[in-house]
Amino acid sequence: MSADVPTREDQPDRPPRPQRPQTTTSTKSPQGPQRSRSPKTAAPDGRPPGRWREFRIAGADFSASISVFLIALPLSLGIALATGAPLQAGLVAAAVGGLVVGLFGGVPLQVSGPATGLTVVTAGLIQQYGWRTTCAITVLAGLAQLGLSALRVARTALAVSPAIVHGMLAAIGISIALAQLHIVLGGNPQSSAVANVQQLPAQLARLHPSALSVSVLTVVVLFAWPRIPGRTGRIARRVPAALAAVAAATAVATFAGLRLDRVDLPSWSSHVLPEVPNGPVLGLFAAVLTVTLVGSVESLLSAVAVDKLVAARKDPDVQIPRARLDRELSGQGAANIVSGALGGLPIAGGGVRSATNVAAGGVSRHSTMLYGLWVAVAALCLVPVFDLIPLAALAALVMVIGMQMVNITHMRSVRRNRELLVYVGTLAGVVFIGVLEGVAIGIALAVGVALHRLTRTRITLDEREGVHRLHARGQLTFLAVPRLSRLLHQVPQGSACVVELDGSFMDHAAYEALHDWQVSHLAQGGSVEFTGRSGARIAEPAEPVTQSSTCCRPWTPWRNHHCGEPVEQPRPEQGRGTDQVRVTTGVRGGQLASGLSSFQRNTAPLVRGELARLAREGQQPSQLFLTCADSRLVTSMITASGPGDLFTVRNVGNLVPLPGEEGAEGQDDSVAAAIEYAVDILRVQSITVCGHSGCGAMQALLNTPENTLANRPASTLKTLPKNTPETPPASPLTRWLRHGQPSLERMRSRDHAWARISGRLPADAVEQLCLTNVVQQLEHLRAHPAVARALAERRLELHGMYFHVGEAQAYLLAADGQPDERPEGQSDSTDKVFNRVAPTAFEESRA
Repeated sequence: MSADVPTREDQPDRPPRPQRPQTTTSTKSPQGPQRSRSPKTAAPDGRPPGRWREFRIAGADFSASISVFLIALPLSLGIALATGAPLQAGLVAAAVGGLVVGLFGGVPLQVSGPATGLTVVTAGLIQQYGWRTTCAITVLAGLAQLGLSALRVARTALAVSPAIVHGMLAAIGISIALAQLHIVLGGNPQSSAVANVQQLPAQLARLHPSALSVSVLTVVVLFAWPRIPGRTGRIARRVPAALAAVAAATAVATFAGLRLDRVDLPSWSSHVLPEVPNGPVLGLFAAVLTVTLVGSVESLLSAVAVDKLVAARKDPDVQIPRARLDRELSGQGAANIVSGALGGLPIAGGGVRSATNVAAGGVSRHSTMLYGLWVAVAALCLVPVFDLIPLAALAALVMVIGMQMVNITHMRSVRRNRELLVYVGTLAGVVFIGVLEGVAIGIALAVGVALHRLTRTRITLDEREGVHRLHARGQLTFLAVPRLSRLLHQVPQGSACVVELDGSFMDHAAYEALHDWQVSHLAQGGSVEFTGRSGARIAEPAEPVTQSSTCCRPWTPWRNHHCGEPVEQPRPEQGRGTDQVRVTTGVRGGQLASGLSSFQRNTAPLVRGELARLAREGQQPSQLFLTCADSRLVTSMITASGPGDLFTVRNVGNLVPLPGEEGAEGQDDSVAAAIEYAVDILRVQSITVCGHSGCGAMQALLNTPENTLANRPASTLKTLPKNTPETPPASPLTRWLRHGQPSLERMRSRDHAWARISGRLPADAVEQLCLTNVVQQLEHLRAHPAVARALAERRLELHGMYFHVGEAQAYLLAADGQPDERPEGQSDSTDKVFNRVAPTAFEESRA
């Protein structure tokens, strides 16, 4: 087996490699076996594997498209009814959304169609400008979306406060529900939400029993369908609840002979197309801006939600690429242009349709495109069936969807984050004024709330049991510095003080004020302790600034810095005639104690429970990680691992001596013992040999008198003669480094292929040896009896890894841990390639 690590699309092209037969492979990593890459795996652009010219449709895509079609069909008709547009416009928008956005969009599993969030906006535009001008506005909004996509501002929409978005959607849902309620009761909706509320008593006084009964039946079936128990329910739920509700209402109305308003799809030959916009320029500009912004925000938020749904789906055989928001925005723009030109409604990504597509098992954009195709076929061939659907049934369906847009969970989240004012202000603005105006009101309120939080800080000082406590609640900015300084200077000199910082932000002015007071208070014999919101200590008292030390800023813990030079202070004489012992007590000498103190204070409380569990259950690591002793390699940081994850062995040069060689000549068996213990006792599942750039051991190998190769180009190494065996020097380091001689021989051998890094040759001989050494040590691992047995039992995998220190970039060797099965004497002509690990490579491989 071979393991190929996914790389980023923007990675430079690799040199051409020999073509091999395509087989099912599995992706390996140092963190355990990854999911297999099977023929169902989608390509980076959402297409199935294979040649791009071949249009292959997976069975999962076909079934998912049917599910989405059955849900979207009644929904599209209902949205068209709610806007007052021709009912055919909803079908046009659904077909175009599936075909155009499915082909050009950036989220393969997002399903687009008539925009629920634009229902109120579209209804207002139709009443103000007429249907044909509204179609032209849709075309212009699509062009604006293409422009925004070209400017790459898609992610800017995600910066809008969630309270504004949820408030806007809730207001739109309320407006939809109020309008459709009139149709449910047998009447006609009014032009605004306020008018619908005002006319509701009169509508209740003249109920239409047939319309109300059909609507009630639709709602009952809609809610009861997913709750049918037993085997019958499992079979029934294969049909979407929305379709079942509309079908049941249509059947009852037809067989009972009820006199109701029904869907009336005119002939496609009389379908209305757009016209040149006619109206005030400023008003048309505002309309285009509203459709563009609301449609774009709705689509992008839906795209992010689809990404989360795909990530949560446990399907090991499918890889779905992450959302490309700018491409998605351009796809939405193209769809709106086509939809408007063909007389369709504005289009946006739909949460209900997309969630259905993901839940139904769609694996590529083909499911979305097929959904659009089914809608187009139904719009052309099922017109007589559509004409049987009562409008009251569609109105009840859309009313329920509008009510569901008022999400209680979102309201609780907004309240918990103290943004209820923004939510309510946006909701009221959209309901009573308009969508664009309501969003503007919400943005203004959000900015006002942020400024209020930033400037409003409560600072109090009290004394309890002889300890002065200063409590700062809120954000500490330069505006709060006068009050902060005034209270700090009220703390008596030499007293104990606790400063409680109950906020998440502190600017430079506030920090300097606190720090200067702290230094002064400590110099006068007092004590200072800083605590956070939970009461835990968050800072140590700063050392007074002296000539021999400098203040260590809290933002410099990883700079390997040293606060001043070590200060030597003599210990008291123990008696006459004894030598005076001088010890280092400066900061450099106290780094170990300082680090331990920081661990006990900050880290130990967080990991104590997990370490206690490990102490009870014993260690059960999943892998043996064999790497260099270089101080720049922090294994837990590179592999994102924690206590109990890795069984780590570190030595100079990440060497694995061959069996029988390590214990000779006074050496110890530490590496072999660790391998045996990890494989036979701990039963690890994988072993990783990790080399790194600039390895001192490899440089030492190249710089020995017989190997002065460090400065030679890598391309000249294979032309050099091999070393003649020499007696190892007596130095322990050089005796140890002789275990790296096979790596040096392999690098210069003509029988072994070059080790490459991300498709390129190494920069110099040192990097070439570092890479070759990883490959060679994997060969040494296979020679150990415990490893050979585990490989034969197929319970162990071997991995090669290379870490470039200067780039903070990890590379994985595209090779597996199986023994080499080539006939003896045959050269290793296969390139050993270390592939770059992209930031999302593992996530993509698990999708």
